[in-house]
Amino acid sequence: MHPSVLNFMLERKSTPIQDLSAPAPSDAEIETILTVASRVPDHGRLTPWRFILYRGEERLRIGEALAALAEQREGALPELRLEKERTRFSRAPLVIGVVFVPRKSPTIPEWELFLSGGMAAMNLMIAANALGYGTNLITNWYSDDAEGRRLLGLAPEEKVIGFVHIGSTEGDAPERPRPDVASLVSTYRGPWEG
Repeated sequence: MHPSVLNFMLERKSTPIQDLSAPAPSDAEIETILTVASRVPDHGRLTPWRFILYRGEERLRIGEALAALAEQREGALPELRLEKERTRFSRAPLVIGVVFVPRKSPTIPEWELFLSGGMAAMNLMIAANALGYGTNLITNWYSDDAEGRRLLGLAPEEKVIGFVHIGSTEGDAPERPRPDVASLVSTYRGPWEG
C-alpha cells in the first residue's frame, strides 16, 4: 500500500496558468515526466500519441503567428485580444503538447487510441506535479483549426489532446468544487430489472 501516493492524488489540483513561472523543469526532469507519461494503457502497443516541447523564444514566435491567424480568421482585433493571442504559449515557461497520432488497427477503435493519449496527458501532469511543478491543460480555438495545428507542429492527420502548461508556483493552487462521487456511481443490476 502507498498511502502517500493516494494522499497526493487526493490533493492534486491544476494551477491557474497566470500563476506558473520560471524555472521550468530541467531536461532531466522533462525526460522523467515524459517517461511517466508514456506508462499508460496502450492496447496493441501502437503508441498513438507523441509530445511537442514549446519553450524559449519559440513560444513568442508561436504567439505572433497565432495573433496573425486570429486576425486572418476574424478580421481586425482589439489590441487586448491580440496580446492575449501573443501570450498563449509564453505565460508558462514550458508547454508540452500532447498529440494524438492515429494508427490503423483492424481491432482497436480510434476512440480507444485517443483515450490512451488522454491518459498520457494526465500522467504527464501527475509526474510534473510530483516533481513540485504546477500544471494546467488547455486546448483552445487553434486546436480545432487546421492552420493552427500546422503552426504548432502537427501533421494534417494529427489532433490535439491538450497543451500542458508547466512551471514553478508559489503557494497552493486554489481548490474548486468537485463532483459528488456518489451521484456518479451505480451498481449494474442487468437489463432484466426494468
